[in-house]
Amino acid sequence: MHISFICHEYPPAKHGGVGSFTQTLARKLVKTGLSVTVVGLYPQESETRESDEGVAVVRQPLGKIPGLRIAENYLRIQKALEEIHRNQRIDLLEGAERSFFLVSPRHPYPKVIRMHGGYVYFRKELKEELRWQLVQEEKRSFRVATHVCAVSSYVAEQTRGYLKLGSMPIPVILNPVDLEVFHPQGGEAEEGLIVYVGTVIEKKGVRQLVQAMPRVVEACPSARLVIYGNDSVDAGTGGSYTERLRKLVPEQLAGRVEFAGPVGRHLIPGLLTKANVCVYPSHMEALPIAWVEGLAMGRAVLGARTGPGPEVIEDGVSGLLCDPHDPKSIAEGLIRLLQDGELRQRLGLAARKRAEERFSLASLVSQNIAYYEQCVAGWRPGGGRSSG
Repeated sequence: MHISFICHEYPPAKHGGVGSFTQTLARKLVKTGLSVTVVGLYPQESETRESDEGVAVVRQPLGKIPGLRIAENYLRIQKALEEIHRNQRIDLLEGAERSFFLVSPRHPYPKVIRMHGGYVYFRKELKEELRWQLVQEEKRSFRVATHVCAVSSYVAEQTRGYLKLGSMPIPVILNPVDLEVFHPQGGEAEEGLIVYVGTVIEKKGVRQLVQAMPRVVEACPSARLVIYGNDSVDAGTGGSYTERLRKLVPEQLAGRVEFAGPVGRHLIPGLLTKANVCVYPSHMEALPIAWVEGLAMGRAVLGARTGPGPEVIEDGVSGLLCDPHDPKSIAEGLIRLLQDGELRQRLGLAARKRAEERFSLASLVSQNIAYYEQCVAGWRPGGGRSSG
């Protein structure tokens, strides 16, 4: 079987959860004997092709002609897909919510949208204004799709309502973690070290996390926070969001809050090993891979109780959940974890067990392959959209 993905953030390009997910699953699919090709648009001058542990990666340059960028991008994606299909028949094409806005419905294979949290979902959940054009692009993508699945029950049901998808069943296949890469490594955690890994952006709750730190340091003098991740644009000023956050750090906390910038994925297990606590106070997620990686490392994780948070962490059992909009709630969770070593150990052991039981890549890759086979077997050209 030949599976193709549309992904515009495949590592080592600047990426978030979708890029991490695609790389993790694609590499594992190849190891099980499937062929995998990834195609996407990137800020570069010409087409490039590479192999990533057996995954064929085709990177197309983003369109640059003013007023014609969408048409230019559409044509480049069509050309790439046609060439890939001509060289080795594509059995199934997968992408996130807006991926098929640039795909012709005439391509002769099933097209699967996996809901990772699309434009409409996040805008609605975060109560932000919608841009008409992007809404229409996402709606067109769903019309092109022949099958739909989701990474969490929460994102499935919320998106169903927002996009009026009706009563169609939406299979849920959780995001996986490679337990051979992310696992307890036996290293000593640094006393008081709090680690955040993710994009430095408002919706990830990083501002409230920084605002929580004075309370945390007052109660736990050894506490310090290290933030790893790509910067983003501050919606209010158009400047660096990281620089905005730096200005929120009180002078007395200089050296206690560090913005360490982006890191390669291969370095993340080592960074999490050093953490006393992993913290992810996201305002909203779909099924956060960073949280799952923290669980797999056997670390005490503080997540957010919003959205799919309870699908990832059982509050008080495999981690703690907080109100991500309230710095006091974040601080209380961090203080509780930093002050109670027995609690950290208990939650860490349960976290690893939860990762093994629910998020194992070895188990979930089998679910994905079974789903792909179901989609391919039940699909007929012109048969319309289906859940598979």
